[in-house]
Amino acid sequence: MSAPEMLRPPQDVPQPVLQVRDLSVLFPARRGGVAVRAVERLSFDIAPGQTLGLVGQSGSGKTTAGRAILQLQKADGGSVRLLGRELTTMRAGELRRMRRHMQFVQQNPYSSLHPRLTIGQVLSEPLQVHRAVPANRMRERVAELLELVNLDPAMMRRYPHEFSGGQRQRVVIARALAVNPDFLVCDEPVSALDVRTQAQIVALLQSLQERLKLSYLFIAHDLAIVREMAHRVAVMFRGRIVEMGTADQVYESPGHPYTRLLLDAVPVPDPALQRERLRRAPPDMRFLEGDGGGCIFGLDHAGAGTAEWHELAEGHGVSCRYWPQKAASAPGHI
Repeated sequence: MSAPEMLRPPQDVPQPVLQVRDLSVLFPARRGGVAVRAVERLSFDIAPGQTLGLVGQSGSGKTTAGRAILQLQKADGGSVRLLGRELTTMRAGELRRMRRHMQFVQQNPYSSLHPRLTIGQVLSEPLQVHRAVPANRMRERVAELLELVNLDPAMMRRYPHEFSGGQRQRVVIARALAVNPDFLVCDEPVSALDVRTQAQIVALLQSLQERLKLSYLFIAHDLAIVREMAHRVAVMFRGRIVEMGTADQVYESPGHPYTRLLLDAVPVPDPALQRERLRRAPPDMRFLEGDGGGCIFGLDHAGAGTAEWHELAEGHGVSCRYWPQKAASAPGHI
């Protein structure tokens, strides 16, 4: 079974808002260096009102994938269709009009707001660029956006430095919602916040999704937050998706050794269970960097060829050349 077939949701899911097929991004070599394939043949769908959680270690290609989907990073191959329209071949003017339907929630609220603009000016900018509302309704719309993210409209006169991190991230979310998009890429939207504020922002995103029927690509490394947010989860390693399924499938029955390593890295309050996890883990992580002769996870048993997709359950698959005959005995399997 091919990867694009494996990565589609079950057949009863509505027509997807976003369809990604074989998306690849190559960073060319500089000054005699080696070219880096940051994203390789990503394929997945996101249904209306649903969230796909994209998880993996730093450097796995998550943010590059999100930027390539939004056409902020040039892709070297593949297809990205939003609302049935192909983005990768659009001309600049047409793509600019499509940006009303797709927006970006950045990771760091401390650097993503212009320090010399008031909050009102920050929220007015996308409305002006896309001519979303008449000039005489601009102030009213800004007030609506602030109320939408549970901020006092009177705050529109203030500057970013007068806000806490959580309040700034609410402003970033309000800016993304200004032009009524259908799809948001949320790139580590809570990683710069304390635990209590993280919970508040996650609850806000969930509430907005239900109220506005939004679809999210939620990029994160915190597996607990992804499970709270995502309907489906894709695990990335070295530019590829190695496992995908519903949140319950991936968390309760992880099929790939890398997924299991990620889950075992999450701290638990039970000291005995934590010690058992450490005992079962591989002695070091050096095998993650190996070539593996075709297995992108770098397992010694992989042999030559490209890792294939194997269906574990409906909508749940892994990329492992020897699944299930030999994968269960590989380093990292529990």
